[in-house]
Amino acid sequence: MATSRGRHKNDQQAAEQAQQAGKLNKIALSSASANSPGELSMHYLLSYQLADDYLARRGEFRSSHLALAWRAVEQGELVLGGAVGDPVESALLLFNVDDMAKVEAFAKADPYVTAGLVQSYRILPWHTVAGESAATPVR
Repeated sequence: MATSRGRHKNDQQAAEQAQQAGKLNKIALSSASANSPGELSMHYLLSYQLADDYLARRGEFRSSHLALAWRAVEQGELVLGGAVGDPVESALLLFNVDDMAKVEAFAKADPYVTAGLVQSYRILPWHTVAGESAATPVR
């Protein structure tokens, strides 16, 4: 027969396991595409190599670039984005989408790219395995 202390410990362990399972389910759901229920998303990094005169020229295009970025956020595709370095040398944008073509479409529509403030860009699949927002959590 289990003691009340043993039952309490088992109940606490069961509650912790249920809470952990709930967190994993929440992560899996947050990784699913908003447009395709049940279809899993993948993280992609959009890496911009910036032109030497980027800082001098970005003011003219910044509001339209940011409008595009915030639309992607509202659509659940862009997670984070911003300039890298001090002084700025590049930019990174983190996407969580079900198709890399969506990242490519973003880059091709970005005023920074079309105006030549971005010399080149790369789209890199990022196989995230750790963290609350990992696309494929592995423990």
